[in-house]
Amino acid sequence: MMNSNELRWHSPAAERNKQAIAEVLLRWLPASGLALEIASGTGQHVCHFAALLPGWTWLPSDPDPGAVASTTAWLAEAALPNARAPQRFDVLAADWPSAMPELTARPPDLIFNANMIHIAPWATCAALMRGAAAHLADDGRLVLYGPFLLEGGDDGQGNLAFDTDLRSRNPAWGVRRLAAVLAEAGSAGLRLTARAEMPANNLMLEFRRAV
Repeated sequence: MMNSNELRWHSPAAERNKQAIAEVLLRWLPASGLALEIASGTGQHVCHFAALLPGWTWLPSDPDPGAVASTTAWLAEAALPNARAPQRFDVLAADWPSAMPELTARPPDLIFNANMIHIAPWATCAALMRGAAAHLADDGRLVLYGPFLLEGGDDGQGNLAFDTDLRSRNPAWGVRRLAAVLAEAGSAGLRLTARAEMPANNLMLEFRRAV
């Protein structure tokens, strides 16, 4: 049987960006609420956020059983009372409550997603937007973090090179055009309500239901 150290995955990128993301969350979020993290990956983010936002209850999720095991191991070491056990969940599920029954008990005040839509099929973006619009609390918000290609040629050489590398590994991947992401949000009934420039040509975007 593997010990917790063997189960824990480690992402240098998550280690670098977790504090910068947390600082924006601290500015944008109220003191308390329920947060659903989509595509938790290693589990480093949710451990950091739960420690810095103790008024929030965090529900991590990921479709990959290895990621769920890694997040479980990170949370076991952190022993955070406001972080629930991670769930295996795919954003492409046709019926989110059936795939994650916790959504029927209380709608999340926050759905957080970092670094997913560029390393997943484009359909995940639309699915994320539709799911957030359908299942967020009345004043809830969807927050995305990651790289985006901007209009007007202001993409940065790093993001352009990253896009080329991703598409060479999988044609379904790629750094997404911000305009296309905003269009998917609008189609789902969400509007952009906040934007923060982040290190290494990344952005944080906050969406809420359109009024």
